[in-house]
Amino acid sequence: MPRIGVLDSGDPSTSASLDKVFREELRRVGYIVGENIAIEQRWAGRRINRLPDLAAELVRLRVSVIVAAEEPVILAAKQATSTIPIVMSSVGDPVGAGFVASLKRPGGNITGVTNFVVGLVPKWLALLKEVMPEIARVAILGNAASRTHDVLLKEAERAAKRQGLKVIALAVRNPEEFEGAFATIARAGAGALLILPDPHAIPSA
Repeated sequence: MPRIGVLDSGDPSTSASLDKVFREELRRVGYIVGENIAIEQRWAGRRINRLPDLAAELVRLRVSVIVAAEEPVILAAKQATSTIPIVMSSVGDPVGAGFVASLKRPGGNITGVTNFVVGLVPKWLALLKEVMPEIARVAILGNAASRTHDVLLKEAERAAKRQGLKVIALAVRNPEEFEGAFATIARAGAGALLILPDPHAIPSA
């Protein structure tokens, strides 16, 4: 029986709704868990340092494919195997993150979907300027540990310049750094805050 490895940075409670949809879609295309396919799920409980060991465990189980969402999860799976197919999701720029060579020809063992948020950053700032035409300074907050942080920040800075906005760029690595970052933003007199998308660190604020 083929086995699907699912690597998740959260826990069963936070992933319950997605897990339900995943199993329903498998059933829709003829795969019924426990009858003709099995799922090996591993949760890190938001402890990112556990991901490499969990990914290695899935590789030792010789799963047929690994499903991975979010950058740290995809990276752990990528580092664990170059042969088992990896299906990714929830990554804004898989090329910039180094997961695939290009969108047209990804190469390697990683495929999947992307929301490609890099292209949306200029639209967010344009909308901000439209809503608040008097704004002069915008704070941009991102996750310094993200592999796409620099790409997103540079795109945001270019877009802000086109809108005539001064950028106050800040990066954090863990929730404990948010308080200091927000204090800096307040002292700098930012009129608005743009949070660069990151499914791991930013929602922890």
